[in-house]
This record gives sequence, C-alpha cells and structure tokens, in this order.
Amino acid sequence: MKAPQQIPRNALVWIILALFTLVLPHLARVPTWVLAVYLLAATWRVMVYRGSWSFPRWPIKLALIASAFVGILLSYTSLIGLEPMVALLLAAFAFKLLELAERKDAYVLLFLGYFVILTEFLFSQDLLIVLLCLLNVVLVTTALVALHRPGDDRFNARPARKATAMVLQALPLMLVLFFLFPRIGPLWTVPLKSQQAKTGMSEFMSPGDVSRLSRSGEVAFRVKFEGEIPPQSQLYWRGLVMSRLRQNTWSALNYYEVPATERRPAPVLSGEPLSYSVIMEPTQQRWLYSLRYASSPDAGILGASDYRLFRPLPIEDDFLYQVRSWPEAKLDPALSAWRRRAELALPAEANPRARALAGSIAADAANPRQIVARVLALFNEQPFVYTLEPPLLPIDNPMDAFLFETRRGFCEHYASAFVIMMRAAGVPARVVAGYQGGEVNPVNRTVIVHQFDAHAWAEVWLEGEGWIRVDPTSAVAPERIERGLEQAIAEEGTFLADSPLSPLRYRSINLVNQLRLRYDALTYRWQSWVVGFNAETQFELLQRWFGGVDARKFALFILGSFALVLVPVALSLLLRRRTNALSKLDRLYLQFCARLARMGVTREPGESPAAYARRAQRSVPRLADRIDAITGDYQRLAYAGEAQDKAALARFARAVREVG
Repeated sequence: MKAPQQIPRNALVWIILALFTLVLPHLARVPTWVLAVYLLAATWRVMVYRGSWSFPRWPIKLALIASAFVGILLSYTSLIGLEPMVALLLAAFAFKLLELAERKDAYVLLFLGYFVILTEFLFSQDLLIVLLCLLNVVLVTTALVALHRPGDDRFNARPARKATAMVLQALPLMLVLFFLFPRIGPLWTVPLKSQQAKTGMSEFMSPGDVSRLSRSGEVAFRVKFEGEIPPQSQLYWRGLVMSRLRQNTWSALNYYEVPATERRPAPVLSGEPLSYSVIMEPTQQRWLYSLRYASSPDAGILGASDYRLFRPLPIEDDFLYQVRSWPEAKLDPALSAWRRRAELALPAEANPRARALAGSIAADAANPRQIVARVLALFNEQPFVYTLEPPLLPIDNPMDAFLFETRRGFCEHYASAFVIMMRAAGVPARVVAGYQGGEVNPVNRTVIVHQFDAHAWAEVWLEGEGWIRVDPTSAVAPERIERGLEQAIAEEGTFLADSPLSPLRYRSINLVNQLRLRYDALTYRWQSWVVGFNAETQFELLQRWFGGVDARKFALFILGSFALVLVPVALSLLLRRRTNALSKLDRLYLQFCARLARMGVTREPGESPAAYARRAQRSVPRLADRIDAITGDYQRLAYAGEAQDKAALARFARAVREVG
C-alpha cells in the first residue's frame, strides 16, 4: 500500500474513540449485543494494526452480517420500524471498521458517522442530547483532521484543537440557517418509533396502573401560564375520559363509537379564560393534557365530545401547544339519551355488594347530590387508607373486595369504586385520568408536572349543572390534593422508592434543589425557543424583521448574513497565515536576501541558503565574510533549535541591518 493511502495511527485512535461515542446515546434503545459488536470490531482492528491478525475474509464478513440481521429480528421481531433500522445502521457502522484499510475507507466511515449523529435527533432533541451530539461532531471532525496528518503516529490532541476551532467557526452559520432556512415538510416519512415504550397515562386503567406510574419522577409536561398560576387544588390536568368498563378495566370510547352528531364538543365558553402553553414530553399517544374546559388555537389539535384534547398523530417528540381553558363553564347541561346510556352502563352481575350498597344509599337520598355526598362520607368515615402499595385484588368482583375487605388503595381504586356506585345508583358518571397538581419552578414560574402527579378522579352529571368534578381521593387523603403525593404518603416512605438517585428525593438539600430547578428552567427555554421553533414561529419572526415576507429581501438577508459570518472567518485565516507562516528569524533572513537582491543577487526559488551564499559571495566579494557569517548564524539558529534565543536573534538582526 502506498504511504499516502495509509491511515495514521493517531487518526485510527480518534476514529475508534468516535465510534464508541456515536453509539453511546443509542445504548438505551438498542440491544446489548450491539455494544459487543463494537467491542469486537475495535479489538479486531487494533490487532490488525499491530500485525497480529489479518483483515477478515468475505466468509467471515458474510457471517457477521447475517448474525446482525438475525439478532435484530430476534430483538425486534421485525426489520420494519425506526429502532430496528437504526440498530442495523449502527451494526453496519461497526462492521465498516473491519474494512478500514485505506484512507478512502476512513472517509466513508467518518461521513457515515455524521449521518449516525443525525439519527439521534429522530428520538430526542433534549438539551443534553444536543450537547452530546455536538461533542460527537467535534470527535468525528477530529478524526477527519487527523486523517490528513500522514506520519502522525503518536496519539495527540492537536487534531482536536483544530476540529474544535472549525466547529466554533461554523456555529454562527448554523444559527443563521436555523432562524432563516425555510421550515419545509419532510421529503420522506420517518417510520414510527414502534419499539419505544409508551410513557405516561395508558389508554386503559385497571386497579394498580396509576400507582405504578406514580413511582416515576420523570417529567410529564411543563406549563407556562400567561397570568397568575391557579392554586394546586385546582390544577386537574384532564387527559383521558373513560366511559367504558369491561373486565375490570376502564377505557375511553373510540372516535367512531360516538354518534356523528356528538363527536365534537359544543362551545361552552364562560367568563375570562385561562391562557397557557404546554410542552409535553413524548408519549407515543394521541391525547393532550389541559384544564377543564379547553380549546386550542393551534392547527391540528381537536376536541372530543367528552371535552378532552387530542391530535391525529402520536406525540413522538417534545410537543408545544397553546391552550385556553374556562374552568367554570358548564359541560353538557342537557344530556342526550345516548350519552346517558353510555355513562350508566355497568357489566352485568359484577360487584354485587357495591351495587347493593349504592342502591341502599340512593333509596335514602333525596337527589343525586346527596348520593354523591353520602358516598364521599363513606370513604371519609370508614377506615380507608391511601397508599402506593395497595394489595392485589381478585379478578372477580375487585371493587367488592376493595370496599368491604382491603380498604387500601390509590386514586384509581377510589375513582373506580365511586363511579361504579354512582352508576349503580342511577347517576351518570365516568372516570377521568390525567395529572393533578404540579411543582411551581420559582426560577421561571413554570409548573412542572411529573409522572408521580398522575391521578384519577370522577365526573358526575347533575341536572342543570352538567358534568362536575368529584375527587374521591380528597375524602380519604385531602393532603394529596392540597400538597401533593410526597406529603400524602410521607409516613409510609414509598415516594420514589424505585428511583434512589432521582434529585427529587433530595429537594430538602438546597444546593441540589436549586441546580435541579435551574436546569429545568434551562430545559424549558430550550424546548420553547428551539424545539418549538416551527414554521409558524419562523413566519412571525420574519414578519417582524421584514414587515412582510419578500423573496428579494429574504434572499439578500440570507446572503448578507452568510457574508457577515464567513468573511470575518476567511479574513482571520488569511491574516493568521500571513503573520504566522514566517517566524521572526525567517523574516530577518528574507530582509537579508532583499538587501542582496538590490545588489543584483536575487535568490532563486528553491535555492538553499548555502548555495545562495556561495553565489552571492562570488558576485559581491567585499561582503563575502559577512554573507558567510550571516548564513551560518541563520542555519544554526534555524536548525539547531536556537530560534527562540532572544539575544541571538538580536545579534542576527543587527548583522542583517549592517549589510549594505
């Protein structure tokens, strides 16, 4: 192999380092064996460099490729989907290291590395992920710079400094492109993240589901109010409205199960609305969270007949939307016959003791409101316990077991039991699943809603009043509504028991809490300013800048911005080249050559100092000794490592000035 085609040792080390940092952000979603593939490829390539092994032949390559396909099929059960496709790309990226014989192979690998960096943004655009991807860009560029330093066999950081400078020089141009490049729709469709676990509320709710979710400290969404933040006891974030009970599991009605005349909510605006924006974390679900009664001005956000918000596509990434809510509005003051039947339906012969108790309460009550009050009094007066660790309930008649035997449950137990008793008593009722409360961040006045704020409550329909919220949990553990889950279960010590490293467990330590809140405020700013910068936001920004989107002005502005960014960089490179290309010693020697040129002795291109001195001595014999001394001093200072000797340089400068 020709020397110019060989891969320098320093470049090979940087390539292997970049290889592992590129797979790092994907480790949580790819099978463990993918990391083993990277270790195998790196080890094999190092042994090839040392001369212990040879490059794998085609039967081994074929076997490795086949093994990767089989591994992906066994891990994901399919090659269709975003996760298996990315896992296949990562495996191929590692195998390419086994073919890294010449510089052209390294070019292919490194350019593919830039593409691998982009794949991470298909899964997350979190601030830490962006910083990690920026680091990966620097590392891949470092390997590319090292590749252009032939003979650099010792590992060193000089290419990293050069690559960092190049990336920093590109940052202004990146900002210009971010704000001004048109936000056009994708030219292709990215497959759904079908293998990624769904987070947050599920579309089904059984006893124990919400309590499991409440063990997580992850953020569900963040809210920014335009005015004052309502009290925590009023922050009921509605997500799913569950009207169907089958096999002890509550679920929402599908869109096409609702009659066409009732699929859209009637406008029930009343009074001044609450205006706020919500940034949801990815859930892989379609429903959104909002306060009671909600409407969104954003395109693509719809309202269902049970007054919840949703969008047609699953939420695959951080999602920003605007909401207006009217908490005091009356919902369905008149109930249709179909809706009444749907909100009274119960499985036949299920939970007979609970139904009998509800019947006796209804017989002694004068109206539905009294029925509601007496059932809440039952929860309050009897020894019911609010706990994150409720006992398992039997498959048959679980609410009977809960009401008359265990009497220990979480919010979904109380909401489910309450709605079943309401329906058995002839009062239309349904379960609402979402979140309650939230943590106010004093740094930026946002409300942080965590997964442990997950909650379930009930809505009952009363004549003339419509749907009203009833939270049975408030009758058992009112501190849950007023002060949050942590205070409600403080005695049993189960708050975030499965997350010992969560910073939320250490909120009592002021430094830890301040760092957590400031980082969350930074995350919100990143999500709202960067992730939320869509085509509409860009259009509004350009309208403010230009007073209208004019193609000619827009093109001139982009070209001018490019010039403002690139021209200073180009000038700095040119000036640095002029000033740094020659040392002080070389500049003094060139002055010496210029003085001799005025005497008729011009130095030829490529002529060595010694050859030039001999020719000059013949042409100007009176200066022969001085020419010989100056040339000798120059060679000694330049090649003996004395160029930094200031005294010697001063003597050399005086000798040059005396030539004439």
